[in-house]
Amino acid sequence: MEHTLTVTSSPHLHCGMNTRGIMLDVLIALLPAAVASVWLFGWRAAAVELVCIASCVASEFLTRLILKRPQSVGDLSAVVTGLLLAFNLPATIPLWQAALGGVAAIVVAKQMFGGIGQNFVNPALIGRIVLMASFPAEMNNWVSPFSGTGADAISTATPLANMAADGGTGFGLGEMFVGMRPGCLGETCALALLLGGVYLVARRVISPLTPLVYLGTVGVMTWLLGGDPLASLLSGGLMLGAVFMATDYTTSPINKTGKVVFALGCGLLTVLIRQYGSLPEGVSFAIVIMNILTPLIERATRPLPFGQKRRLRRED
Repeated sequence: MEHTLTVTSSPHLHCGMNTRGIMLDVLIALLPAAVASVWLFGWRAAAVELVCIASCVASEFLTRLILKRPQSVGDLSAVVTGLLLAFNLPATIPLWQAALGGVAAIVVAKQMFGGIGQNFVNPALIGRIVLMASFPAEMNNWVSPFSGTGADAISTATPLANMAADGGTGFGLGEMFVGMRPGCLGETCALALLLGGVYLVARRVISPLTPLVYLGTVGVMTWLLGGDPLASLLSGGLMLGAVFMATDYTTSPINKTGKVVFALGCGLLTVLIRQYGSLPEGVSFAIVIMNILTPLIERATRPLPFGQKRRLRRED
């Protein structure tokens, strides 16, 4: 035969995107928030971000080496995890604790389950939760922008803490939009996060469905419970979580119906934790809980092949 048929597994058509390209786009989208964090909190913000990135990259390299798996640091996913972890930390956190969070994120939440694409929860959020449980005082030491992070820095309350105490944020909506409030490094400047989100949507890296439903659910639920929807949207890590962590490919549903259910669950849990939980912030826990439920959501919302009907009951 002059012409042979080459049979390979699907997909047969490639869209041109790969993991490294996607992660590079995410890093570009995170750049405005990184610049804003350094502008607001000074050199200490850059130090925390560099330590987290270095810890995550080193943890991934060493873990893959010890487990005798092909190296994956070149796909930039560890860099993204490190930067997202840093965005979830206060500027005053000791650097060794930030490094420990990176180890927990990569080794425990990612590599122990096989690496990228096989983890069932967002690694950066697991790193944050481990640090919150281990070092609650350091993880809740907030300072105002431009006040420094040294011994002379004055600790203050975040808008969410103020809302839990007396119902008011203590900050104007304009101040919160541009980041003039205490909080984690990457969560304060909503403007920078929105710019990054628009870039990811324009590049078709993420769908706007999950962030919009997530934010809309929080806004409506807050309004129904008598709160200020705009203040709630601009407080805490909601913007960061909705745009950059609830949209993670591995830990969130892939079909449209599943995305809506996932985002609704994230929004409901966030509001419930904020309103009735012992902690003022609920984004991290809400997303992690919905990450765990993602396989069930995908099973329940899985589209049927063309021509088939969904069975309403089990047939014996």
